[in-house]
Parts: sequence; C-alpha cells; structure tokens
Amino acid sequence: MTMPRSKRGKRQKTSFKPLWRAVTYVGHYKNMTLLAYAAIFVSVAAQLMVPQMVQMILDAVTNGMIAQQLANIPSQFLPMALEKLGWTMAQYDQFSNNAETAIFWSAGLIVAFAVARAGFSFAQTFLSQVMSQNVAFDFRNELYAKIQRLSFSYHDRNQTGQLMVRATDDVEKVRRFIGQGMVMALQAVIMLTGTLIILFLTNAKLTLIILPIMPIALFMFMVFGKITQPMFVEVQRRLSRLNAILQENLAGIKVVKAFARNPEEKAKFERSADDYMAQQLKVVRIFSFLFPIVFLVVNLGQAAVLYFGGKQIIYGDLTLGQWQKFSLYLVYVFFPLGQLGFIISQMSQAAASAKRIFDILDARNEVVEKPHAIELSTIEGCVTFDDVTFRYYPEGEPVLSHVSFEAQPGQTVALLGATGSGKTTIINLIPRFYDVSEGAVRIDGIDVRDVTLASLRKQIGIVLQETTLFSGTIKDNIAFGRPDASMDAIIAAAKAAAAHDFIMSFPDGYDTPVGERGTTLSGGQKQRIAIARALLMAPRILILDDATASVDVATEAKIRAALEKLMEGRTSFVIAQRISTVMSADLIIVLEKGRIVAQGQHADLLENSPHYAEIYYSQLVDDVN
Repeated sequence: MTMPRSKRGKRQKTSFKPLWRAVTYVGHYKNMTLLAYAAIFVSVAAQLMVPQMVQMILDAVTNGMIAQQLANIPSQFLPMALEKLGWTMAQYDQFSNNAETAIFWSAGLIVAFAVARAGFSFAQTFLSQVMSQNVAFDFRNELYAKIQRLSFSYHDRNQTGQLMVRATDDVEKVRRFIGQGMVMALQAVIMLTGTLIILFLTNAKLTLIILPIMPIALFMFMVFGKITQPMFVEVQRRLSRLNAILQENLAGIKVVKAFARNPEEKAKFERSADDYMAQQLKVVRIFSFLFPIVFLVVNLGQAAVLYFGGKQIIYGDLTLGQWQKFSLYLVYVFFPLGQLGFIISQMSQAAASAKRIFDILDARNEVVEKPHAIELSTIEGCVTFDDVTFRYYPEGEPVLSHVSFEAQPGQTVALLGATGSGKTTIINLIPRFYDVSEGAVRIDGIDVRDVTLASLRKQIGIVLQETTLFSGTIKDNIAFGRPDASMDAIIAAAKAAAAHDFIMSFPDGYDTPVGERGTTLSGGQKQRIAIARALLMAPRILILDDATASVDVATEAKIRAALEKLMEGRTSFVIAQRISTVMSADLIIVLEKGRIVAQGQHADLLENSPHYAEIYYSQLVDDVN
C-alpha cells in the first residue's frame, strides 16, 4: 500500500529520541561503561600534559643557550643583562647548569605520558567495543524474540528482507555509534574543555581570538545533522528494499530461471541499487560541501592566531616555548571540531537506524496473552466456532462472516471451498495465529484468548500447505516440536507418515542433511516429514492443510491409511482439494466467500446441498476424463 506523501514526510521527521533511548541500553553494563569512560579521562589528561612538557624542553633549550651566551660577557655587565632579561642570579645558575637535566626529565615525562595514554586508550577502546557488542547482542535478541512473538498479520505487512536489514545493518549502525561515536564525543568534550582552560591560563588574549570560531563550527554541524538524519532514514529504507528484492529472488531462484526472468529481475535489482546509490550520493554531496567550509573557518582562525601570536613574540610577551605549547593546544581545539563531522554523521545514521529498530520493538502485537492467561491442560478436543467474523485489517472486508460450527472430540472435520473461501483462515484461528474480529473460538468451552499461547499450541499438530523444513538432519526436523523425543518415537512417527522407507533408503538414514529449506528432498518427501513432525507431538487436535497435495496417488493412499488410524480419538481438521479424500469425514463444511453454505456428512450434503453436489460431480467428471 502506497503511503501518502504527507505521511511519508511526517514519518521521516528529524528526531534523535530513539537514539537516546538506544543509548540507555549501556546502563545494562554500568561497570564496563564507567571503566571505559574513566579510561578516557586518564587518556586525555595524559595527552593534555604533553604540550606542557614540550614548552619545558623548548624553554630549557632557549634559556640554556642564552645562559651560555651570558657566560661569555664581562662579569661586571652580567647583573645588568640579568635585569634586562628579568632573571635572578639563582635562575641564571639553574639555566646554566641544569638545562640538560630539565630536557632529560621533560622528555622522560613525555614518554611516560605517551605510555599512559596508549595503555588507557587501549583500555577505553577495548571496553567500549565490548560494551557496544553486548548492546548489539541485546538488540538482536530482543528483535528476534519480538519478531517471533509478532502475529502473522505483522509479517503479512512486512517483507522478510526488510526485517533482516533491521536486525543486522541497523543494529550495527547503532552499535558503531555507541562504541565509537559516543566515545569520540566524550573525548572531544573533555579535550576541548581541558584545552580551553589551559589556553586561558596560558594566554587569554590569544584564546579569545579563536573562541568565535567554535560556535560557527558547532552551528554548521548542528544544521548538518538536522539535514542528514532524514536522509539516512531514506538510505536505510532503500537498503531494506534492495535487500528484500535480493532475498525474494534467492528464495525463488528456481522460478526465476524456469520462467527465464533473469534479465527482468536483474533490471529490477539494478533499479533498486541505483536508487540506493543515488541516496548515498546525496549524503556524500552534503559531506563534500560541509567539510571544506568548516576547514576554511578553522584555517582563518589559525591565521589569526599566527598573526597575533607572532606580534606577542616580537614584543617579548610570549616565549617560543609558550608559543609552541599554544600551537599544540590549538590543534587539540581544532581536532575535536573536525571529529564532530564524523560524530554527527554516525549520530544521524544511528538515529535513523534506532528509529527503525524501535518501530519493531514497539510494534503492537495483535495476538497477545492476557495478563492472567491460564494454562490449557489436557483437553478432550471439542472445538467450537461461535458466530466468528474475521478481518485481516480493521477497515477491510470480512474474510469470514458469522461462521458457526462445532467439532466434537475425535471427529474429523473437512473444509471444502474454492480458493479464497476462508478454509485456511479457519484453521489459522484455532492456534491463534490470528484473533477473531467478532465472536469466539473455544476449545472444550474455553475461549482460546483466555489461555497461554504455548499451552494452546502444544495441543495442536499442524501440517501447513507450504512445507517448511529447517537446515539440519531429517531426525532434527521430525523432532522439531519435541527435541527430547526418543529415536523410537521419531521412527514411529515417520512410519505413520509413510516416510520411514524413503528415509532409510538414504546412506545416512535419519542423519541425512535436508539442506536449506529441504532442497535435497522431493515435495512429497518434505510433506511426509512435515506430517511426521506433527504426529510426534501426539496432539489432541490435528490440522492438515492440504497435507497430501505434493504426493502421488500411491503415497497418498499410504498416508491416508496411516492418518485414519492416527486421527482416531483426535479432533482433526482437513483441507483437501480432492473431495475423495474427505468423503468419510464426520463433518464436511462447505465455504463460499467466507460463509458456510452447507455442513453435514457426505450422503446428506450430496442430496441436500447444490454447492457440494456441484463440487462432487465436477471432480467426478474430471477424474473420468
């Protein structure tokens, strides 16, 4: 469904609230976070001490050279020279005799501070990365758990590829900001604050010259962040669309090749890739424009400092050591400003990704357990549909309208009708894949909305029309619902589903890998394994959604014979395309456009229901032909 332009624009409104919410996740790892940030303070403090040591070295060298020159003048002129320089005799002696010692200790302290900075920088980087990886771990687990809990209606509206991007790429962007961007931001703030304090104490006049540059640069970066954050939202949206196309084509690669649609699908992927690249280039253009402007402002500030600092040296208000220290600290001012571009970029990307992550985590689940839902213990298997109406969307047309019937324990209920008549919807309502819009579905008189989902679904064995197997062995797939099942139980279920013989024909038997989505097995083999998987659960209610659709006539007969025995004592719901498979059902329900048009047993329906008779005789004619 296409979103109106105004709503799309509103959804992409700049907001950093989701990012700050994501940042709160670091509170799960308080000790690690505090240690990482404490290491930043020590590392920056060690770095800030280096220019001071450089000044001491340069002043020691300069003063030592001057003291050596003074030693060559006549002694009667020495007091006059010292007065001119503002030195005392004690200072003269110190500069003459201890200059080399001062240089040695200053150089040694530079090395010590460098080692301290390296050690604490390593600790800060390592701890912050570990912390961010833990946060990403939390996000991925929460996303996976939420996606698992979300109702089928949510998955109906969202593509698999888009959900994958949010659980991978979006989480990584948030992690990168928490592990790098936040650390760099704190480091920049500490560095900038400490440097400005030292510069004011060193030379307030020169410091005031560079102050006007900072608000200009900060304002430009704030504008940049406001502009780019919605652009990064669009980048992620286009990446999701690209990933969805890729995932869809890989999943359906056989169909693409069978219909020779490779060129068209390739062109569709290229169009999506072009859209993604075009949006990335828009962001790059903003970067390309911003940074030269910022560096121009910074260079103008440096030029002003060079001019006024040079004048102070000429007039003796500033020593070479002080000038060199000021120049190094000046780098510490402009370097954090330069880092802001990278930080703002990461922040904008992370804010866009955090919003997409919390869109999933905050998504309303249409199928939820009540606060005091009860455990559904062993049931008899009476299933009642009481005036059930169902819509996939609140404003949509009803898929089922006023459906009422009752399946007694142990009965077999067959659902017949054309495609879109509501057969699959009925069986989806029993395990609460969806919730009814009106009316109620009850098991043994208990509304399914009043019980826990796990206890409800453990009572139900399901074989869906689309067979899904998982990577692993045949044994693993049969025991999917009961991982603790014994081998004897697994084999018994396979035999009941007429799967044991073909399984044993493989060299590895039950340890045979099935491949991704069961690609190493035929459709009929996958279907029989799926039936065995449902039967192993020993359910009181059995749902077979056209379970014999992918098998040949001979195999179908074997499965039907096994199922008839296994369905004894179980309430079974069967959807089948061939009426011959459901003629012996205890209750046959004929559906048309979401309404029950007839229900009863075969003989009665054949005599009293024109709809059923039409289906029966049309299939009879087809079978004869």
